[in-house]
Order: sequence, then structure tokens, then C-alpha cells
Amino acid sequence: MKKKILVTRKLLKENEDKLKELFDVKLNQNDELYSPEKILELSKDCDGILSAITDKFDENLINKLSPSVKIIANFAVGFGNIDIQAAKKKNIIVTNTPEVLDDATADITILLLLGASRKVLEARRAAEKQDWTWSANFLLGKQMSNKKLGILGMGRIGRAVAKRARGFGMEIHYHNRNQLSKELEEGAIYHPSIKDLFKQSDFLSINCPATKETNKLINKETINYLPKNPVVANAARGDIIDDEAMIEALKSKRVFALGLDVYNGEPKIHPEYLKLDNIFLLPHLGSATKRTRWDMGYRATENLENFFKSGKPKDKVN
Repeated sequence: MKKKILVTRKLLKENEDKLKELFDVKLNQNDELYSPEKILELSKDCDGILSAITDKFDENLINKLSPSVKIIANFAVGFGNIDIQAAKKKNIIVTNTPEVLDDATADITILLLLGASRKVLEARRAAEKQDWTWSANFLLGKQMSNKKLGILGMGRIGRAVAKRARGFGMEIHYHNRNQLSKELEEGAIYHPSIKDLFKQSDFLSINCPATKETNKLINKETINYLPKNPVVANAARGDIIDDEAMIEALKSKRVFALGLDVYNGEPKIHPEYLKLDNIFLLPHLGSATKRTRWDMGYRATENLENFFKSGKPKDKVN
């Protein structure tokens, strides 16, 4: 008898076909954003849930889940949308989809850095008006080539960003919980504190996970560690940046420009960001390539399959 699985968001057809082959699945054909009450209702007779980053599995929701639910396979590399400790107490395994979106997210990070530093928002507006006049000072941006790039979080995605940045001749600096091996560093310079890292960062890429320690890590104090007029990009999680402090820094030109793919409370965006010119915004496109989304669906499905076969999913996070 096939295990019953609730899939909370619509996936690619190939992923859904594979799930139907392996499990008795409840698919979200209309791609509706389920409320906690809807998730409880639909999962009451299920053995597992394939969740999305848009689903907030807080302690209250997890505690109310049916005892039949034994695994939550998250369709994301991050799992900040799930209360891991609450799941552990309820003996629910949580998995994620690491590695498969490293390249796509690193590509977006470079796009954010370029888009912010070369004034893409203002340039698009000028192009749409079709009446711009060239001058030596017209929309002058910052050049990435041969500058210092600070990477906050040198995991797989951070290293993929570093690999791409080397193509611009950038000098790579990084901060991590632990220094990497020389082989993984590939010449990058380690800094044991964010203060030391930020001092070297003409450009700063945020690629660390969202944790209690990293919440609002980019704030009024730490922004002032950066050199004059830096470019900052965040493709990690929105809560790593203190929005009020960053907005103040952008308005005062303390920060030259900011590129964002993630936000506090997304899809809502702080309204002050929308009023600024020196900002380049994307709607959380880090993993948005067909190949990457297929890989994520495959990895989540594989975790479910391995759990029900052996109790040992590859990507267990709790």
C-alpha cells in the first residue's frame, strides 16, 4: 500500500508524475497558498508532507499535525520556515534540498551585484523614457573588476559565488564559522570576525544561513565597518538585514547600492525600498531555473522515498 503524501504547492509536471508513481499523493493543482488550517485538514491522513518555503510550520502547527505524519520534506535548501526543534520533539523528520541550487543562486548573486553596482533600475527607467542624453557623468556606476569581494558565509553557494567572481579578477575575502581548507579556499582570504571582513569588502555578498545569530547581522553598527560606498547583495534570507538601518544607509549614500532577492516578510517588501533608486530588486529568483526546480523536486522526492524505505533520508536536518 502506497504512503500518502501531501504536496503543498504545485511542482513541475515531471516531479508530480514521479510522486504519483511512488505515492498516493494529494497535489495542489491550483498552486494555492494553504493556510495552516488547510494544511492540517489535508494532511490528517497523510504519512508525510512535501512542503515549500512559503509554508510556515511553526510550533503550533507542528504540534497539531496528525500522528501519522512522520516526515516533512522541504522543497528548499533553507528550512527557516520549519520549527526544527518542535518537529524533533514530535519525532517528525525534516529534510531539505541542498547542493542542487548552488549554481543558480550564485548566478543570481552576481546579477544582484552587477545590477546594483551598474544602476540597472535607473538605467531601465532612462531607457523607457527614450529621451536620455549622453554625458561623461551619465549614470556612473561602480566597476566590479579587480575589486575586493567579501563573502559572508562560505558554504557551497558562497564558494560558487567566489568561483564566478574570480572571473572578474576580484580578490576574495570571507567569514565563516570555521576556516576552510586551503583546497576549498582556492586563495580566498579568511577573516575570523565580520568586522575584519567588512573592512575589506568593496562588494559584500550575503550567503550565510538564517539563524538566531545572523538575524539582523547587517545593522547600523556593522554597516559602518564597511568601506565608503560599498555595494551589498543578499541572496540568502531577508532577516539577515536590518531594513531600517540599511534604508538609512542607502538614503545617506553610506552604502552605494543594494541588490536584494530576499526580504523580511516576503512577498511584502519594505515600502521605503521601493522609493529608492540605488537598489536592484528581484522576486526571490535564486533557484528559478527549470533544471534547478526539477532537481529540487527530485531531491525532495528521493528523501521521502528513502525515509519510507530505510528511515534514512539523505538530507535530514534534525
